[in-house]
Amino acid sequence: MAESFDIIIVGAGTAGMTAALYALRNGKSVLILEKDTFGGQIALSPKVENFPTQKTISGAEFSDIMFEQITQLGVKAELEKVESITKTPTGFFVTTDYNTYTAKSIILATGVKHRQIGVLGEEELVGKGVSYCATCDGPFFAGEEVVVIGDANTALQYSIMLTGYCKKVTVCTLFDNFFGESHLVRTLKSKPNVEIFHNLNLQQFFSKDGYLTGLRFEKTDSGESKIFDTRAVFICVGQMSDNAVFEKLVNLDKNGFIVANEECKTSRKGVYAAGDCRTKKVRQLTTAAADGAAAALAACSYLDSLDAS
Repeated sequence: MAESFDIIIVGAGTAGMTAALYALRNGKSVLILEKDTFGGQIALSPKVENFPTQKTISGAEFSDIMFEQITQLGVKAELEKVESITKTPTGFFVTTDYNTYTAKSIILATGVKHRQIGVLGEEELVGKGVSYCATCDGPFFAGEEVVVIGDANTALQYSIMLTGYCKKVTVCTLFDNFFGESHLVRTLKSKPNVEIFHNLNLQQFFSKDGYLTGLRFEKTDSGESKIFDTRAVFICVGQMSDNAVFEKLVNLDKNGFIVANEECKTSRKGVYAAGDCRTKKVRQLTTAAADGAAAALAACSYLDSLDAS
């Protein structure tokens, strides 16, 4: 028999764990399901400096504190991938890669996933020189020359971190400038072991015996080729939605994000969406936390209305 909960939350990032916090404090039974890492993508960030009360904290520590908080309040948390959610007469039936569960309400907080650059051979070289997380994989290339592709905050943060233990960090951007915070740009440019190239478009991965050996770029302003020998490239070119499994449950927009209003209500009664996975203009740590609170309070109000009827 499937274990039953008041609320099942899909995703254990900042939005999901904040939702769990508010739901638990409202006396609801909560299961939180996460397919990858408790904490979500922020757990992989080397430094968080834009969350109130925290001057500087690592993403991993930030996530650990949140997880400890909801654990103490009695959340049930499982590392399982949700494969389907279907509506039932009394709520929702959730199937994962290991178990089945039932819930009266659902909060979707799946965040986003890394965007691939789309060059032939990329997928085959993931984990063999191609990475999307310098926090995870950077230390494997200590003392070596590495390449970072990207022009926003993540690329800047990763590049700065890599300068601490890599012989050289080459940063390549598609356009002629950076789009991240100015203080990160200044910090990066002050590092002696950094070289920056703008207006470069990746064209080819070189490999030998299944491992990355180099990269070929094309200069967007001249068409010339630029080749770098390297065993590691960190790709930071944005993120995309990861909500295809919910397309029959709730409405998605043309980019695959869950359509939800500021109360985090979706097209399906009893289902809420919080954080980066939903339609919104600003995707930040603080807005994810705000969404988590809003979604949980809306779900609790919905459950209370069911009990009153």
